[in-house]
Amino acid sequence: MPLFPIDYNDFKPIGKTKERLSAVGLGTWAIRDYSSALESYVYAIERGINHIDTAEMYGAGEAERFVGRVLRSVGRDRVYVVTKLYPFRFRDPDEAVKAARASAERMGVGYVDIILIHWPDPQTPIKDQIRSLEAIAEAGLARYIGVSNFSKEQLEEALAATKKHEIVVNQVKYSVLDRRAEDLIPLAVENSILLEAYSPLERGHVAEVRLLAKIGRQYGKTPVQVALNFIVSRPNFIAIPKAERMEHVDEILGSLGWRLKPEDIELIEERL
Repeated sequence: MPLFPIDYNDFKPIGKTKERLSAVGLGTWAIRDYSSALESYVYAIERGINHIDTAEMYGAGEAERFVGRVLRSVGRDRVYVVTKLYPFRFRDPDEAVKAARASAERMGVGYVDIILIHWPDPQTPIKDQIRSLEAIAEAGLARYIGVSNFSKEQLEEALAATKKHEIVVNQVKYSVLDRRAEDLIPLAVENSILLEAYSPLERGHVAEVRLLAKIGRQYGKTPVQVALNFIVSRPNFIAIPKAERMEHVDEILGSLGWRLKPEDIELIEERL
């Protein structure tokens, strides 16, 4: 049997709400050509992908401006926007609110759907970081809150620190080649937290993995599609690859609507 129950949902709930994110979203880290990427991101949203992840540090704000252009092209209500702020912003609630407002303004929106602490600030107690994070939601600049790059212990501490808002996301590095974040799964399931896998394709390296190619041939799928399907088969996990070209979008979309057989998931767990 696989290490975890297979999650067959192609749309996964945000916290305890009835709102759902597509199991594969779109990341915006290190986009090389924002102009050409616009067409691909619009194409993806028109085909069912419903969320985009970004951050104030990506392209020194240019990625957020790009997301704003996407939203204007497809309509704000069709996309869940997740963004992340530098950790030092959360040393003070007023600074956090100011940064969140600037982030929303770069995207041309009044609020984002989910705002995250990009990584834990070692200089600030987690309870104080969470207080600043909740201040953003209280100011109406984010509908939901979350964290990124928090370990199991740090996430437990963050959960204990919340007062008015629930943490709904922990964004972490995760792929078939780097499965260290799996220790978060039981805690995420218990607390209805989505785990967002960034770098799910390891900068394209998963396409070169022979085992994934071999498994993919059984399904008529590419190694990339197998790698993404493995991730979204995990409980509470979604993946946020980058897709700058429409052929990339089509390949990503082909990772949904099916699931690897348990024996193939076991094979990946054992061999990679």
